[in-house]
Amino acid sequence: MNAITHSSAVAAALKAGKPVVALESTIITHGMPWPQNVETARKVEAAVRAGGAEPATIAVLDGVIHAGLEDSQLEAMGQAKGFLKLSRADLGYAVATGKNGSTTVAATMIAADRAGIRVFATGGIGGVHRGAEKTYDISADLQELARTPVCVVCAGAKAILDLPKTLETLETLGVPVVGYGTDEFPAFWSRKSGLAAPLRLDNAAAIAALIRARAELRLDGGVLVGNPIPLADEIAAAEINPAIEAAVDEADAMGIAGKALTPFLLSRMLELTEGRSLVANIALVENNARLAAKIAAAL
Repeated sequence: MNAITHSSAVAAALKAGKPVVALESTIITHGMPWPQNVETARKVEAAVRAGGAEPATIAVLDGVIHAGLEDSQLEAMGQAKGFLKLSRADLGYAVATGKNGSTTVAATMIAADRAGIRVFATGGIGGVHRGAEKTYDISADLQELARTPVCVVCAGAKAILDLPKTLETLETLGVPVVGYGTDEFPAFWSRKSGLAAPLRLDNAAAIAALIRARAELRLDGGVLVGNPIPLADEIAAAEINPAIEAAVDEADAMGIAGKALTPFLLSRMLELTEGRSLVANIALVENNARLAAKIAAAL
């Protein structure tokens, strides 16, 4: 069984030793509405190419993990219904049963590692949900960061989460959390969370050196890089936090939990901010793609 296939461009880049950046696909099927989802995916791929690397958007199509999508596949995913949202627990199920699925941070890390890709750009990682002391709702992304050797570039954890508990959990799991050019852990739509970044590095070469050092020391897991959203695109925490609280309260009242929770919250944030959260989301993903390309090139 050949569970992973590379696009021709990704296969050529890897064979030539050129930098490649993995990209997740839940942003296409679950994170943004049509047509912004496909437009954003294309912009992010273009940002990776502009940085001198080859983008490898990862998804499962008819049970086959694709590392790199053709434009027609991307277009079809953007309008498709019924795609599974895949993490570590159900990635093998989708392959075994021939299903279609988009990959979360965790599943993208696994697929990237198997495909020989060391750097991955996303929007924000999953983490500890608010109220997790009652629901135990904690994203598999955190455990994946502790076990799979892929560098993940993000704008912090999604701000709809419990950020202090997310950082504490990452520390417990031994995941290095790097603030890129900042002493403060970014908060997705906002540059500042009020929480210290455990580590700070100011250029791609330094991040690449950290990745190499961990490999030489045979330390398990990846590196998490928190890259603040550009200043011109951010929504300050004081402005967006009331909308987050309202969305979380609504989800709680409606009993929405598990895999349905994050898509619901992001959709409500889009409505409550009158579209501003989506504009910011697109800007931060592109920004992360640019940095990831630099890191991949430095490696």
